[in-house]
Amino acid sequence: MSSNYLTKEQNDRLRQWESWNKSYFIFAFFSLIVILVFSSQLGLSSGDSWGPLGVLIAALITPIIILQLRLECPACGEKIGWQAKLMAPDQCKACGTFLRAKNSSS
Repeated sequence: MSSNYLTKEQNDRLRQWESWNKSYFIFAFFSLIVILVFSSQLGLSSGDSWGPLGVLIAALITPIIILQLRLECPACGEKIGWQAKLMAPDQCKACGTFLRAKNSSS
């Protein structure tokens, strides 16, 4: 395993992904809460059918999955995917690169 760090540009790209991922997750979380709490008042669900509600939930969750699967190590290009939660992991399992810039304070 190497002990490399990301360049400033690579670090900036990774932080941008983290920002998008975190922002969308927060938006989707609050949207899901509102939709689930008010689904019957909005006419999205009834005792017999949850069709429109299911489609709406899937539409809110799909971008989270896509964002996770798009993340790759800036150094080696290996897909990081589900290693990341809301933030990128500390180190790439494939190449060992630390996923921070050497002089980064974040």
